[in-house]
Amino acid sequence: MPTALTRAISPLLGECELTHLQRSVIDIKKAQNQQKEYENALENMGYTIRRVPDIPHLPDGVFVEDAAVVFPEIGIITRPGAKSRRPETESVAAVLSEYRDLKTITAPGTLDGGDVLTLGKQVFVGISERTNTKAIQQFVDFLKPYGYSVTGIPVTKCLHLKTAIAVIDNDLLLINPEWIDESLFPGYRCEYVSESEPYGANVIRKDNWALCPKAFTNTAEWLQKQGYDVIALDQSELAKAEAGLTCCSILVDD
Repeated sequence: MPTALTRAISPLLGECELTHLQRSVIDIKKAQNQQKEYENALENMGYTIRRVPDIPHLPDGVFVEDAAVVFPEIGIITRPGAKSRRPETESVAAVLSEYRDLKTITAPGTLDGGDVLTLGKQVFVGISERTNTKAIQQFVDFLKPYGYSVTGIPVTKCLHLKTAIAVIDNDLLLINPEWIDESLFPGYRCEYVSESEPYGANVIRKDNWALCPKAFTNTAEWLQKQGYDVIALDQSELAKAEAGLTCCSILVDD
């Protein structure tokens, strides 16, 4: 059964790293309840939840996606762009090593997992404030033996590449065209998010399930019209920490 690695929310979440948002007060108890509902939703989608060790002293620890990227053949432990986040990877690596052989991004490379989008054997990596070309070259070296191609894409108007794009079907992408150029993805159909929901592309799709933030009603409606069973979640507190749905889990398929 596929596994979703998650982590408990730090009581210091309100001190998280922020790039594009102004800091606002986060209700930690409410955020913890939202994280639990998120885990319940992933269980409904067929994942077994496994929590990696708590790191209450690290504000951003719940956003485990940034600590590792998983492929069928290997797992890659990142070196997050924010220095304060680099200690998050050790405990993730200890757990992920039970599922995959691991490679590790090293200095001067920096990479957040939220900047990595995989489309079959094509891997797109956002060149952002958190991810640099030195890390992308390491990605190329790690994945070349397994037949993957790796392409860097500039990201300037949002935190991570996956803030602006999601894979909905084998040939269908949901994107924010203000943040991502669809011409970078020839051969794929691209659906635009509603102008009123610029962050609406960050969804999780598995089989016939689609997980979507409750605030993005237009996105949810569109997903339903595509025939998906939509689970809409309140992620309001985590959104204050510049987080999307994908941020809070590492999905490890069998």
